[in-house]
Amino acid sequence: MAGLLAWITVSAAHAQPVALSSFAEAPGNGVYAFPSWTPKSLGELMRGDKGAEGVNIVGHLFLPPGNDKVPAVVMVHGSGGVYPAELDYWPRQLNAAGIAVFVLDMFGPRGVRSTAEDQSQVPFAADVADSFAALKLLATHPRIDAGRIAAMGFSRGGTAVLRSAVEPVIAAQKLPAGLQYAAIVPTYSGGCSGIFRLVVRPGVFSKAPMLFVHGSADDYAPMAPCQDYAEKIRASGTPVEFAVIEGAQHKFDDDDPRRRFLARVTRTRADCPIEVDLDGFRAFDRRTGARLEGPAYKSALATCRDTGATVQGDAKARDQAAAAVIAFLKKTFGM
Repeated sequence: MAGLLAWITVSAAHAQPVALSSFAEAPGNGVYAFPSWTPKSLGELMRGDKGAEGVNIVGHLFLPPGNDKVPAVVMVHGSGGVYPAELDYWPRQLNAAGIAVFVLDMFGPRGVRSTAEDQSQVPFAADVADSFAALKLLATHPRIDAGRIAAMGFSRGGTAVLRSAVEPVIAAQKLPAGLQYAAIVPTYSGGCSGIFRLVVRPGVFSKAPMLFVHGSADDYAPMAPCQDYAEKIRASGTPVEFAVIEGAQHKFDDDDPRRRFLARVTRTRADCPIEVDLDGFRAFDRRTGARLEGPAYKSALATCRDTGATVQGDAKARDQAAAAVIAFLKKTFGM
C-alpha cells in the first residue's frame, strides 16, 4: 500500500492541474489551479489587488477516506519549493488523523524553482496572498469544515503563515464573513527575526492558536528568536505552544538523511535587532526600542544578513513533529 501511495503521489505531482475557482462540486484528490496575485510588498498586500499581477497557483488536494466533513491544513512550502515529504509524508500522517491537506505550489506557476539563493525572485507578500487564496478556495469544498482550516508553513512558508494571522492583514483580504485561519503552525520558521518580525501588541495577531515547531540545532532559521517571538505573541493574548525537536536541523522532515551545508543560501542572523511596526511600517531595535531609520537602519540591516546553513532530514524528528502537530490540531479542532 505504501508503494502504491508513493506512486500515486509522484503521478499527482506531474499531473496537469485542473483550473477552477470553486470546489463547490466536491472534487476528490487531485491537482488544481486557482487564481491568486503577486503583491510586491506587505503594504501592497494590505492595500488590495487593484491592477496587480494575477497568477494561477497550484494546490495538491489530499482528502481522507469517507464522505464526512473534515478539518484541513493548507501547507505552505519554503524557499526550495515543494518537496517529496509535502506530497507524501505529511498528507499520509494528517489524512490518517482525519484531516485534509492542500499543498500549495507557489513557485512553479511563477516560473521559479527555488528562492534559497535569491529571495527577490518571488515577493514574500505573494506567499501570503496565495495562502489566503487557498483558504477562500478550500472553504468552498463541501467536505471541508470552513471553520477548521489551519495554515502550516515551512521555513519561508512559516513567515507566510505568521503573516496570515496578522489582524490588519486579514482585514484587507476580502474574505467571506467570519472566514480566517483557525490555527497556525510555523515550522522551522524564518519569520521570527529581521524585517519579517513585527512589533507585537494586543490586536496585532488573531486569537487563532499557534504551534511553533522547531529543531534545536537549526542554524538556518535559529530557534531562539522564534522562542522569544512566540512568548511575545502569547503575552499579547494569542494561545501559543512551542514544540522543540531536540537535535534537529533545518528541514528535518526531508526524506534525505544526509547532513548538507548549503554555502550559498541567504539567511537572517539570530542576533538581528530589527522589528517592524505595522503602524506606519517603521523599524525599531527590538533590544532597545530605538527607532531605526536612515544610516542606523541600513547598518542594522547589513549586520542581519548572512549566508550558508545546514539541512538534514531526520525520520525520528519528523515523526516527533508530526505527533505534536496532530495532537495540537485535534485539540484545537475538538476532534
